[in-house]
Amino acid sequence: MFKSKKLCAILAAAVMTFSLGSSAKAASYTVSSGDTLYSIGNLFNTSSTTLMNNNGLTSTTIYPGQVLNVSCKTYTVQSGDTLYSIAKRNGITLGTLRKANGIWTDYIYVGEKLNIPVYTSTSTSTSTSTSTSASSSLQGVIPYTASDVDLLARLITAEANGEPYNAMVAVGAVVVNRVQSGQFPNSISGVIYQTINGYYQFTPVLNGWINKPATQQAINAAYDALRGADPSNGALFYFDDSTTNQWLWSKPITARIDKLVFVD
Repeated sequence: MFKSKKLCAILAAAVMTFSLGSSAKAASYTVSSGDTLYSIGNLFNTSSTTLMNNNGLTSTTIYPGQVLNVSCKTYTVQSGDTLYSIAKRNGITLGTLRKANGIWTDYIYVGEKLNIPVYTSTSTSTSTSTSTSASSSLQGVIPYTASDVDLLARLITAEANGEPYNAMVAVGAVVVNRVQSGQFPNSISGVIYQTINGYYQFTPVLNGWINKPATQQAINAAYDALRGADPSNGALFYFDDSTTNQWLWSKPITARIDKLVFVD
């Protein structure tokens, strides 16, 4: 009788441990501004076609607020967890975890279920970029090379070092948005080094800060932006809230993150 009870207790504990941990089950993702089926597919290591089939879509058109079925691991938040600790434990960047769950604050609660993309990690990304030549093209929401990542990360370091992480990702996203827009050069280096009427578009290029080494956090942010994370909500410009430039303030504000203002 004692052995039977002990066995039941062990089985119950095993079931509880499994249910509280990660599982590769169907999950849901809420579309945010700037998302495409392609970028969501990159985030969850799947294809646009699979997403369309799994959600009964007849076109690639999606809209903010739409809930899509995705396949990924899920994790139930436990007491003492933080977004950072969950991301680190699962081998993904904090920005990837935020993007997969639409969480841009640090608040999570016990019992909350989080999506855990399993296709990538900071260490994997760094390793890949190190082993790939500067001219070899990689594919995110836009094509990029290892040298593009370094340049983008240096811009992020110069523009947003000390700002919240999602502000750093948003700075990177503005460059990505410009590359995609058709209104600006179609490469990362072209966008960052662009001059209009003799004026550099990004102050760090003018003052030389673009040449300072990137921080690891900025490198992480650059990768997240290249994979489709966009806390700027589609912005093409950003500026410090202390600026008096009325032309910038007249544009529609898409996001405000600490001292940075993002506009379309």
